Amino acid sequence: MLRDITIGQHFPGHSVLHRCDPRLKLVGVIAYIIVLFLASNPLGITLSLGMLVLLYGVARIPLRLILKSLKPILPIILFTAVLNLFFISGEGEPLVQIWVLRIYREGVNYAVLMATRVVALIAGTSLLTYTTSPIVLTDAIESLLRPLQKLRFPVHELAMMMTIALRFIPTLIDETEKIMNAQKARGAKLDNGKFTERIQALIPILIPLFISAFRRADELAMAMECRCYHGGEGRTRLKVLRFGKLDVLCTLALVAMLAAILATKLLF
Repeated sequence: MLRDITIGQHFPGHSVLHRCDPRLKLVGVIAYIIVLFLASNPLGITLSLGMLVLLYGVARIPLRLILKSLKPILPIILFTAVLNLFFISGEGEPLVQIWVLRIYREGVNYAVLMATRVVALIAGTSLLTYTTSPIVLTDAIESLLRPLQKLRFPVHELAMMMTIALRFIPTLIDETEKIMNAQKARGAKLDNGKFTERIQALIPILIPLFISAFRRADELAMAMECRCYHGGEGRTRLKVLRFGKLDVLCTLALVAMLAAILATKLLF
């Protein structure tokens, strides 16, 4: 299951989305999340999913990849849907009644809507890391937060920490899987037993994982010091971010799609 987690991974390519300005993609993801919560109706969610399918097709990233990445969080999606299914009341007679639990048509509709919204949210945010390398993403975050430097806010350090944390998610997932396989080879029962026994079985995994994470952090800090890293002051870039004609066309297309999704709010 850990191999199915693709959060933080970058898939190199030469598509339009890969060549688009990372600042535009970052702002676009934020705008997409806002629109997704504002236009919370069946037509808006359907258009949001259609937009994602189109963007994944443009980026040439197979949809099976995002379906694979959704497997680890499937319990959370089902739990959210079940809560809305039983706790949303409606008008008229309930469709199903189990003791004191009642399922209404409105509850079914809202449960499906919430589950689909969570899927669209994860797929939309994952597209950012799929098409943007960590280094370029750092430059984009730093560029967008640059006005805060006038308030003596450590913009570069914050962007660097966010990108490093995002970059090491796949590494820590691989490390966790190796530790779990090593513990299973030693006879550890991680998938069997009661709930409390499973929690106790995680201790032999968490301790080596924390030690490995601190060791990697120390090695990274030493490597940055050996390369005379002193923050963003006086730092030059090989590729300077510039807004070109392609970015203007992508901005117009993005605004048009988001406006179409937001317009569905007026229809419901």
